[in-house]
Amino acid sequence: MKSIYFILVNLFISHCILSSQVQSFDFFYFVQQWLPALCDKKAACCYPTTGKPALDFGIHGLWPVYNNHTFPSNCNGNSPFDENQILDLMSDMQKDWPTLACPKNNGKKFWAHEWNKHGTCSLSMLDMHSYFQVTLALKEKVNLLQVLKNAGIRPDGGSYGMKAIKEAIKNGIGHDVVIECNNDVFGNNQLFQVYICVDKTGSDLIECPIILKRKCGENIVFADFGSDTEGSSISL
Repeated sequence: MKSIYFILVNLFISHCILSSQVQSFDFFYFVQQWLPALCDKKAACCYPTTGKPALDFGIHGLWPVYNNHTFPSNCNGNSPFDENQILDLMSDMQKDWPTLACPKNNGKKFWAHEWNKHGTCSLSMLDMHSYFQVTLALKEKVNLLQVLKNAGIRPDGGSYGMKAIKEAIKNGIGHDVVIECNNDVFGNNQLFQVYICVDKTGSDLIECPIILKRKCGENIVFADFGSDTEGSSISL
């Protein structure tokens, strides 16, 4: 009896710790990735099975964050990704949340990864459907490509000042953001991801409580898809 009692106590304590972790995140990072920068590097990329995506930013994810800048992850193995819960969102998911991973696929593995790793840590605020729904709504609210175009910053393969890009986005959405770069096949720093801070409900943009450090040069390339074939290490 004692052993059963101690097992139950330990399970209860573990549950309490996990619940505390899930409920205590402080804000979200809404992360958008510039799709051509996934291809304009050494690793190959592939079209989704739905076809070549538009020249645009795509959603990477909505990530719960603590104010000490650590990220909870894989918080609830009892709530795995279930595509049947988001069937009504599927068309928008394919358009705004594509994957360029090889071999070509329909994106469900990517979405499952994002939900299982990050979404399960937001269950105190959002169920699965709400998690994907609010993330899609944020993409509609924050049109980064148009914001940059309005400032004369276009995806033409040219080089732009990091300061100008940050100022353009701040003027467009009203908040500072974090820019992450990667390197193209020529070793040039290029615009890769934009981190935007969002409140715990997933609805409102906020000023980032702390600034995530990501390395970028003073001038970075804003890549285009180019004209090479699918599966290339340079472009789709």
